[in-house]
Amino acid sequence: MRERPLTLIQDELVDYEKAMERMTDLVGERQRDERPDTLWLLSHPSVFTVGRRTPLHHLPDPAHGIPVVETGRGGQLTYHGPGQLVGYLIVKLGEDEGIVDYVREVELRLVSALAELGLQAERRDTPPGSELLTGVWTTETGRKVVSIGMRQSRGVTSHGFALNVDGDLEPWHWAIPCGMPEADMTSLLRERGSADLSEVRAAVAAAFDAS
Repeated sequence: MRERPLTLIQDELVDYEKAMERMTDLVGERQRDERPDTLWLLSHPSVFTVGRRTPLHHLPDPAHGIPVVETGRGGQLTYHGPGQLVGYLIVKLGEDEGIVDYVREVELRLVSALAELGLQAERRDTPPGSELLTGVWTTETGRKVVSIGMRQSRGVTSHGFALNVDGDLEPWHWAIPCGMPEADMTSLLRERGSADLSEVRAAVAAAFDAS
């Protein structure tokens, strides 16, 4: 993995659509070389976000009262909520890199962070013809603990990852996550029996060399 130090921004709970507005500004600044590569760590109030390819039957029942927002990232449906650490990555890729290369790097950095937190995890290769297995899974139980959806524009990445720390997992059962009906979404709390969001923030920042 190449050395890639990042500037760290940290916030607590930020409305998803307001976060998208700020991320757009950050991407523009990076495209104009007005800011360095950046990792923005935050959380969102409860919201489902969907990619352009998300089938209607994957969406949650509106009766649950959680908003559904269409987003420009790759991937399909995901859920954000309190107790989840979201990381947006605004990074200018090298001329020899594509977005798929960088997503693989993100997966490996998160595997490293989870190992520091005492949870063994892994990335997966996607078999031909299957739904993309982007993200991070626990090694022992085979559950998905990190969702990843990214894009690039004019050589700069946006969007990022969502790591389930200690939030409510029930909303994941109200929709089809990541285009995979069989996916068993999990959290650090479920896997380890304990989780501390500040500890997770520190481990993730260190794994991305972000300060």
